[in-house]
Amino acid sequence: MRDVRSLPKAHLHVHLESTVRPGTVRDLGGTPGPEGVFRTFREFADQRARVRELLRAPEHFRRIALEFCADEAAQGTRYVEVTFTAASHGERVGDPEMPLEAVLDGLAEGQARHGIVCPVLLDHSRRRPVERLWRTYKLAGRHDRVIGIGLAGDESHPLAPFAEVFDAARDAGLHLVHHAGEAAGAASIREALDVGHTERLGHGIRVLDDEALVAEVRERGIPLEVCPTSNVLLGLVPSLAEHPLPRLRAAGLAVTVNTDGETALAEEYTRLREVFGYGDGELAALARASIDASFAPEPLKAELRAGVDAWLAAPPTGPAAASPPEAP
Repeated sequence: MRDVRSLPKAHLHVHLESTVRPGTVRDLGGTPGPEGVFRTFREFADQRARVRELLRAPEHFRRIALEFCADEAAQGTRYVEVTFTAASHGERVGDPEMPLEAVLDGLAEGQARHGIVCPVLLDHSRRRPVERLWRTYKLAGRHDRVIGIGLAGDESHPLAPFAEVFDAARDAGLHLVHHAGEAAGAASIREALDVGHTERLGHGIRVLDDEALVAEVRERGIPLEVCPTSNVLLGLVPSLAEHPLPRLRAAGLAVTVNTDGETALAEEYTRLREVFGYGDGELAALARASIDASFAPEPLKAELRAGVDAWLAAPPTGPAAASPPEAP
């Protein structure tokens, strides 16, 4: 088996605030969150909110962005679309521009140091006002390295109130990617497609609830940003062995592997190898799917695909992965 860390990977679904190192949390005066399964989505969201509250100064935002790049590069990630809740932070610290500008500064240095490409997606909680999403949209338009926006959070809250913002973003050439089909069912996916103009489905695992929807998503080539370990930690799937990822692939859907920020990407690939018995060919196919589904420019996609082909063509050497983790 080849070393998963050396497989060139694209990472499409990862929240910057969920990747803050435990040591950084402690340095900023906080306590790292508990390990193990969250009992509810609210418990998970509240724990992440406590981390966000620690981020107040430009150096805090810059630091987590720089550390993020280092950690992703160590996992073999070559391209990552990192999600950041810029407008919410701006309101909290009383400076609408500073959090995003500091993050972009940290990402720029991290990219230069570690040879990784990190554009940004800005997200917005479904529970928050439409006016804040308009501010998110305007922030995105002021920064070339912000490539899109989308909704996250509790999927019981509808997308419909935000429809005008989605129309404006689409017309402005911004990408749209929404969380849907994670905790809520197929109806949330339908709304993300029809109202939200989503180009990928953040999670999307509940698409299997509706056979007609599976066929439509497959025919339209809408990729799924699947985050297996996160789904287990949030209690949405009983165990990794019971995760629907193999069934999603068997249905002919475009499945990409991501972390949500709850683990490291090479570890996620390693878990799939250990739990589902995926060989190097299947892991390479998953890596290609993420590259194909990304918003990277075509020359970079071609370079990454060539890297995957070279990884698969090389003889297996070294460990399968560093200290393969136990499946949750």
